[in-house]
Amino acid sequence: MTKQPTSWRKSSRSGQNTACVEVGRIDDGTAVRDSKNRTAGHLTTDHAQWSAFITAIKDGRFEH
Repeated sequence: MTKQPTSWRKSSRSGQNTACVEVGRIDDGTAVRDSKNRTAGHLTTDHAQWSAFITAIKDGRFEH
């Protein structure tokens, strides 16, 4: 099981904003890191957790 991401990408919607995250793929899920501090490590989630997170975003559950 690989925990080191094979690639990282930043959302195309982030534009020139430096306050964003990058997402990387791992064998069993997704990794997330701070784009401003790439050496600080990353958070990993499995496929089900990542899917639930994306669904919550799309449903507006994190809106103020």
